[in-house]
Amino acid sequence: MKLISGGVCAAQGFTAGGIHCGIRKNHEKKDLALILSAVPASAAAVYTTNLVKGAPLLVTKEHIADGVAQAVICNSGNANTCNADGIEIAEKMCDLTAAQLGIRAEDVIVASTGVIGQKLDIAPIAAGLPELAAGLSAEGSPAAAAGIMTTDTALKEIAVEFELGGVACRLGGIAKGSGMIHPNMATMLVFLTTDAAIAPNMLKKALSTDIQSTFNMLSIDGDTSTNDMVAVLANGMAGNPEITAEGEDFSAFMRALNTVTVALCRMIAGDGEGATKLLECKVSGAPDLDTARTVAKSVVCSSLLKAAMFGADANWGRVLCAIGYSGADVDVNKVDVAFKSNKGIVPVCKDGAGIDFSEDAAKKILLEREIEILVGLNAGTAESTAWGCDLTYDYVRINGDYRT
Repeated sequence: MKLISGGVCAAQGFTAGGIHCGIRKNHEKKDLALILSAVPASAAAVYTTNLVKGAPLLVTKEHIADGVAQAVICNSGNANTCNADGIEIAEKMCDLTAAQLGIRAEDVIVASTGVIGQKLDIAPIAAGLPELAAGLSAEGSPAAAAGIMTTDTALKEIAVEFELGGVACRLGGIAKGSGMIHPNMATMLVFLTTDAAIAPNMLKKALSTDIQSTFNMLSIDGDTSTNDMVAVLANGMAGNPEITAEGEDFSAFMRALNTVTVALCRMIAGDGEGATKLLECKVSGAPDLDTARTVAKSVVCSSLLKAAMFGADANWGRVLCAIGYSGADVDVNKVDVAFKSNKGIVPVCKDGAGIDFSEDAAKKILLEREIEILVGLNAGTAESTAWGCDLTYDYVRINGDYRT
């Protein structure tokens, strides 16, 4: 497997694009994105667990109930959530997109992100779609990635090449997400494309399995959004033997998928609203996977720890505190903790108690852009990783006037 360029357009048969159509006030920011497969594709998606769901999620779920889709249309600047006409607008977006592309409306995945509770005007979308469709390109992944951004400060895209049955296949993706992100999906949108041939039921199984160790292990601020979605299209144009059951090829596909999703998780966490640091909590020595995941999530979700990391303060007691209230059955008298970065590693806790360490060395380690929080439970062999970011003054500033 190797990293390649191209994002959602790396795989054969996919084009994409993004424009500013007028939803957002800032004309310098794109607000409408489109991804198209040259042929109908196997499709699968996972959605937020929030009981309040954006209208686009409900429409998308209905559209891909048959396991097939061909295009993705997504706007930013307005979530189309908690609106009386939300379903109507989401369906209209699909109708307009299908008419421009010459495909079925039922084969369009629709998504929205932005402010909740404000009506979404279909007029700018209708006016912008002809330009967007005409501009679809095999080099259009960056434009599409820009079109789905809200408070993001950086484009998030990646692609890999791998083999299935001796045939070269590609899988790529784009993502948006910076705030309102918490385990059990996040305001996060991820669109994945591949030219691998895989049956819809196996594609759904692959995605549903993967997110348990990737996107569901990601937290920025503890808020579970209303519009989160991860969707994947597999058009089979690589020509590999179709994956219809578990086996060597399915495992290879899962490895490629996981490589892309882990990379996108890290990009999202590192670009958290106001963030200056990417936090990665690695838990080892757990008695089982559930315990490892529960502990890792609890640590990266701790506001006190996140604040300490912002201040480069090796306040390891906050790690123990987060483990203690996680709900996991852990023997705290066996817990080891260390902080690690490119500047080195500093053990700070052994068997649940503090040990002598250099505060100056710890400070240098924690001033780095990427910090690893290493937790050893010393009670088994299971392990898990969770991603988050530090908590800064800018997070409050950004969210204090997000709507106005």
